[in-house]
Amino acid sequence: MQEPESERFKSPEPRIHPTAELKSSRIGRYASIGERVILREVTVGDFSYFERHAEAIYTTIGKFCSIAANTRINALEHPMERVTTHKVTYRPNEYFRFLGVDQAFKARRQAKAVRIGHDVWIGHGAVILPGVSIGNGAVIGANAVVRHDVSAYRVVAGAPGRVIRRRFSEELADRLEALAWWDWPLHRLADAIPDMQSLPIDAFLDRWERSENAADD
Repeated sequence: MQEPESERFKSPEPRIHPTAELKSSRIGRYASIGERVILREVTVGDFSYFERHAEAIYTTIGKFCSIAANTRINALEHPMERVTTHKVTYRPNEYFRFLGVDQAFKARRQAKAVRIGHDVWIGHGAVILPGVSIGNGAVIGANAVVRHDVSAYRVVAGAPGRVIRRRFSEELADRLEALAWWDWPLHRLADAIPDMQSLPIDAFLDRWERSENAADD
């Protein structure tokens, strides 16, 4: 006897470690925020997770992203053109009364938001610099420093980060983008998990493209 749909799924409430610090951030369903993670003005998509000691600011993150420990997303920028790079010029409120946050510098930082697509894996200790966009399905290697945009389904490594290969062929990547499995309803996603585990990528696409087409008829 098949279990009712209501018993098939766990609670969608995000799991946030009590030591995590979140400010003006939105966390999606089934998302997980680990130990001592710091998020400032970050949107985290459904099922995405941050491991311990990661930090992000002014960032939009898609669904099903895997973000390893000690990563830095939208790493802090300092005003090198000023007499000092120290935060005394843009956060003087930490040291002096009657001097507030430099709103122009804050706006400059906010304008350089980072955008991360769906199904992105960011490895341990990677650094994503301000203003970078990372496409769906990309992989960022451990300790990489990413200064430039990364196209979908590329694998990047090194400091500075460079594309070292494609994750899939261009044809398969285009089919995955069109399938957009990350937007499927929960019941469809749960049905597909065994095939995700066992089928080669082309066979998975063949089966679930047919299934989607049949559902549209």
